Amino acid sequence: MVRDELLRLRAGARAEEATLAGDLEALFTASRDSNADDEHDPEGATIGFERAQLTALLAAVRARITEVDDALRRLDAGSYGVCERCGQPIAADRLVARPFARWCMNCA
Repeated sequence: MVRDELLRLRAGARAEEATLAGDLEALFTASRDSNADDEHDPEGATIGFERAQLTALLAAVRARITEVDDALRRLDAGSYGVCERCGQPIAADRLVARPFARWCMNCA
């Protein structure tokens, strides 16, 4: 059950990663194909903001994939659900809300 949830989260994050990467590539392509320069184009700030936002979102989703992969490794190693700081069990409610949690609420 836990593995299924982690795999579901990973698949969703991978799909989101692909979408964001495609959107970012399309934005780069559109910028390359345009004569506009961000600094002097009235839309430049918007283009720069979109690029920064997509880059940040892509980094966040990639970090989430890493967190889920780490949780899967902990599950395989038998240490899933155990706080990495204090060694106590992580509360079930916390794992339901954040299945890839590394720390209990006290240590987080």
